[in-house]
This record gives sequence, C-alpha cells and structure tokens, in this order.
Amino acid sequence: MSGPMALEPGGTEQDTLVLRLAGPAARGRRGDDHTLALRLPGHGPDAEAVSWLAAELADRIGPAVHPYEVAALLEAEGLSAELIKERYGHPSLFSLATALYEQVPRAFPEPAPAADPWRPDHVRCLLRGVLFALPGLAYLLTAPLWHPGRHATALVVAGLVSWAWGQGLGHRAHLRTATGRREAARTLLTGAPVGAVVATAAAVPFADGGPVILAAAAQSLYLAAAGVLLVLARERMLLAALTPLIAGGVVLPWWEPGTLARAGLPLLALLATLAVTGHALHGAHAAPAAPAGRRPRLLWSLPYGLFGLAAGLLVLLEGRQEPYAVIVLTVSMGPAEWLLFRYRGLSVSALRAAATPAGFLLRSAAVLGLCLLAYLLPLLPAALLTGAEPAALLLLAATLWTALLLQAFGAAWPPAAICLAAAGTACAAVFLRLPPGPLALPLCCGAAALCLVACALRLLGRPARHA
Repeated sequence: MSGPMALEPGGTEQDTLVLRLAGPAARGRRGDDHTLALRLPGHGPDAEAVSWLAAELADRIGPAVHPYEVAALLEAEGLSAELIKERYGHPSLFSLATALYEQVPRAFPEPAPAADPWRPDHVRCLLRGVLFALPGLAYLLTAPLWHPGRHATALVVAGLVSWAWGQGLGHRAHLRTATGRREAARTLLTGAPVGAVVATAAAVPFADGGPVILAAAAQSLYLAAAGVLLVLARERMLLAALTPLIAGGVVLPWWEPGTLARAGLPLLALLATLAVTGHALHGAHAAPAAPAGRRPRLLWSLPYGLFGLAAGLLVLLEGRQEPYAVIVLTVSMGPAEWLLFRYRGLSVSALRAAATPAGFLLRSAAVLGLCLLAYLLPLLPAALLTGAEPAALLLLAATLWTALLLQAFGAAWPPAAICLAAAGTACAAVFLRLPPGPLALPLCCGAAALCLVACALRLLGRPARHA
C-alpha cells in the first residue's frame, strides 16, 4: 500500500490500467464483456483490437477508394469518438479509418451481371424467316393455271414496289409507335392499301391481260397485309392464316389437287390474311389515343424505302441466275434478325468490359466479325446444296445484313446510297451486257459489303452509339 505504482512501458500493466471483472477474459469488437479497459493518453492504439475490427469489416473496407469512405462506414456502425479512444486507442475517427484503410488490401468485386436488354426472341426470329419464304408456295400451286414465268415482269415490278413501299411504311409505323399504338395502327391502315394500289398500278403496263393483273393485285394485297402483321408483331396470326397454303404445298408432291384446289387454297390464304390483318388493326386502333404531337417527316422514312428497292433489285439479279439461292437467302432473314439483336447485346457487354475508346473499337470490330461469320457460315453449305455460286450469295448476304445493322442504329442514308449504287451498277452491267458480265453482281456486292463494314466500324465503334 505504501510503494509507488510503476507506469512505464514494459511494466506489469502492459500500457493499460485494467480492472478485471469475474470470468475469463475475451476481447471483442464492441468491447470485452469481461474486461473494462481504460487506455491512458499517449500510449498508442491497440493493434489487436484494430485487427479484429479490420477482419470483421474487410468485405466493406476493401472496395473503399479513400479513408473517408471507411470513416463514413464507422459512423454508420455507431462508433463514437469516445468509444474509439477507449477501445482502440486512436485519437479520432479519421485516425482509425486511416489505419483500417491501410491494413485492409484493396478489393473491387465485379458487380452482378446485368440482364441482357437485347436478348432476342428465338422463336419469333425463326418464325419470321419461315414466313418470308412461305408465300412462294402460292406460285407452285397456281403455276399450271396461268404460267407465271411468262408474266414474270409484271409480278417482279409489283413485288419491287411493294417491297420498297413496305420498308418505308414499316419504318414510319415504328416511329409512330413511339407516340402510341393507335397512331401506328392508323398509319398502317392508311399506308398499306395505298401501297397495294400503287404496286398493282405499276404492274399494269407489263401485264398481258386480266389474269396477270389479278395475280399482281393478289400479290400486292398479301404483301401489304403481311407487312402490317409483321410490324404489329403478329407472326403467329400470319402463320395461322397461311395454313391452307401450307396444306396445299405439303400434299403437292404426292397428290394432284386439281384446278379448284390450286386456285382456292391460295385465295383462301389471302382472305384469311386480310381478315386477321383487319382484326389486328382493329385491336391496335382501339388503344387509347396519345396526346397530339409532332408527326415524323416523310423524308425520314425515304432511305428505308430506297434501301428496300435496292435490296429487291440485288435479290432479283441473284434470282435470275440462281433461283434456289433466293429461297435460301429469304429463309436466312430470320437468323439475320436474331443476329442483329445479338450484336447489340454483345456490343453492350463489350462496352462494359472496355476501358478506353480504342479498346472498345477493337472489341466492336471483333463482335461485328463474329456476327458476320455466324451469319455467313451456314449459308455456305446451303449454297452448295442448291447448286448456287457461293461467292455471289455470301457477298449479297453480307451486304444486306450489314445494311440492316446500320439501319437498326438509325444510320439509314449510308446503306441506302451504297446499296443503290451497287444495284444500279450491277443492273446496268447485266441488262446492257457490259463487262464484267456475270461477275458484275458479286463484284458490286463485294465492294458494297466493304464500304458498309467500314461505315459500321466508323459509326458503331464509338461507345456513344451503345450507351
């Protein structure tokens, strides 16, 4: 009781004046339940207590980029200045935060992968490719009745006009969809009949008589109605309407249906298509009207129509030499649409992974090459099976897909101008018998594909296009 109490470092008190309570000692983060520790001023932090705290909060301290973030975390945990001094021996909150920040290594966990906003509808894309080719069964069924090969010019002219009109009308309807579903339906209800009339009128000068005009009118009506259903995403309704045509085409190799069935089944399919189109338009037109706003300009849809015309001419030139290649190309439009969605999804992933604009450009080029390769590779064996020249088919397919890709990102005039130039040059070489003759189409498509790929890399290799 009479001697002095030693308080120098290394004494029995170990820098700490400790009042021991009953029970075994155990050190914890929020203070020991069995030990009351009073740290004396100027005797430094308790390294063991700080280590315990660092281990407990390591998963939240690791991602911090500044000690202030750790300080905010400690405040959220309820550590007051007095508690920090008594328990951990640090003079302030920021001193303890700095010690924890230095003790815990930096760790930045990857965020959870986000859902792909451009995930394609596999069934819908496949169905659209089939629907593009199914109308060809009507020509097989009705061929013995009026010999369409003799009147091909009238049908081709009507088809080109319908294709160009449908592309422009579809784009305008999609623009109106941003305003409201009712407004898009009204655009289709007005534009589709006008397109059918214009296409039929364009075929009249090339028709030899009434049956040819009726055939051109039926073709134009179907293309107009089918375009409306595709814009409204009613692919299954269109497939159901074509059931009579499918049934006639399936039994044709084994059974002669006769004149009545050959004429009646395509007519029944046409009437069913018109009926379901009217039903779809009525349902869309019943949607609530949107507030009156500014209508999109007609000029905005013009390049889409011009591209439709150019694409039709290029496909026509290919069909003159290889008719079965056109069927392959038509069916491939479904997978082509699927790959457009995949390109956008992969580009978003590349944007998240790239750290610099140059890095994203390289990734974007790789994505473009991968999608083009995935589209063209299956066409190679299909071309060989049908006896078509692979080079011409693959170059035409690459031209069409890259042009559609640019259009999907709103760049409409470059693909329209490039494809029109290619189609005009190829048509002049073929019909005027100019050199290089049969090689004109693959050469023009190859040049167009190179220009379109360059445009795609220049326009779509920028992060802002995918943000």
